[in-house]
Amino acid sequence: LFFFSLDQQARTFSDNNYLNEVASNGPYQFFAAFRNNELDYETFYATLPDDQASKLLEQNVLTDRAKITFPNKPYSIERNIANTGKQKTKNVVLIMVESLSARYLGSFGNTEALTPNLDDLSEKSLFFKNFYATGTRTTRGLEAVTLSIPPTPGRSIVKRLGRESGMWSLGNVLKDKGYNTQFIYGGDGYFDNMNTFFKGNGYGIIDKSDIPEEQITFSNAWGVSDEDLLKVTLDQADKVSAHGEPFFFHIMTTSNHRPYSYPENRIDIPSGTGRQGAVKYTDWAIGNFIAQAKNKPWFNNTIFVIVADHCAGSAGKTNLPIAKYHIPLFIYAPSILPAKPIETLSSQIDLAPTILSLLNVSYNSFAFGKDILSMRKDEERALIGNYQHLGLYSNNRLSILSPRKEMSVVQLNTQQNITNVQSVSEPDEHMMSNIAYYQGASYIYKNRLNKYTLKREQHAN
Repeated sequence: LFFFSLDQQARTFSDNNYLNEVASNGPYQFFAAFRNNELDYETFYATLPDDQASKLLEQNVLTDRAKITFPNKPYSIERNIANTGKQKTKNVVLIMVESLSARYLGSFGNTEALTPNLDDLSEKSLFFKNFYATGTRTTRGLEAVTLSIPPTPGRSIVKRLGRESGMWSLGNVLKDKGYNTQFIYGGDGYFDNMNTFFKGNGYGIIDKSDIPEEQITFSNAWGVSDEDLLKVTLDQADKVSAHGEPFFFHIMTTSNHRPYSYPENRIDIPSGTGRQGAVKYTDWAIGNFIAQAKNKPWFNNTIFVIVADHCAGSAGKTNLPIAKYHIPLFIYAPSILPAKPIETLSSQIDLAPTILSLLNVSYNSFAFGKDILSMRKDEERALIGNYQHLGLYSNNRLSILSPRKEMSVVQLNTQQNITNVQSVSEPDEHMMSNIAYYQGASYIYKNRLNKYTLKREQHAN
């Protein structure tokens, strides 16, 4: 606790610059910085010269359909994504499920029969079997899916007060294309600064305070039940589609969270008895939602995206246990997309570009991710992290950047069992790519290079 009472000035106790720099690399500076959301990448992490990192990052984000807009500016990953043909004005309903680890699904080998509805959807969807969360908290999932940015060190961008708005986002791009864009949350949207983040990045807000009391059949400390939240979503879709607007709704569930309570008589596990019951209830609520949506006139023109925010628990034998980041992703649109398992290694930063590609949208992009469905084998990778360790995973290797400019490499076999862990002093090609991603993300965020100006303010929600 002592460290958290320190500020940046407290560590400057000597006139000797060398001694001050030694102190700066110690716990005083680290904890003071973390408390103030100031975990500066260049201070604490391994770096490359900016021109080298910038070129590497550009190479890592470019695709065949993209052209860098300002090629001579450092870390200028702004690019025009040109899709041929007409934009497909389909509705998008993105359901982000609290703490839904892949290991709870029968589709990934679980034998407890907790997810019959999602397991059924896996046979009828684009089902992504090698997909990873970027972080270990809800705000990290929201950040990655919305902004398509790797997890910069320190707190999530969602929670960085005063510096969480005005960025390139999935919501801003779709708002510019004429979509009604909403963040729909069953809890208090002021929690974790979610309302400010979404409102400042192109979304209208519907949270618990907007739901009439008579429409709430069950709630706990985290918010209304998932079935109530999804009923609000159905009503909102009816309302918006009746006005002839396409819609993009980003829904965040809460039921799969302590105290794991939910309405009785929905499933065969009593409310409040643990995680398994909450997972099974959330699965029931999603199945019920899809069944009701099928009767709606907008159903056949809607793409449903179901993804977890993060896994349930992230402790492991390494700083970034890769299996504790494995989450499911479904893209379900039976009238639009054929069902198919997708084995491509990817992560949450790739979801926004994938959705925009499915809509055949041409747009200016600051996204770090790529369209998963167009990735070449040599482009597959997942970016994962927590508040201080930053990782790049590909080809059974995990490169990790840690504070005090430390680097380490974890080798895994095809079953993701660890075969070797070692510290390294010099970065190889894989580690350099890792540095480029995170050094670039921190520079771009810090200097607001991904600033976004809405072009169609008439679509404000």
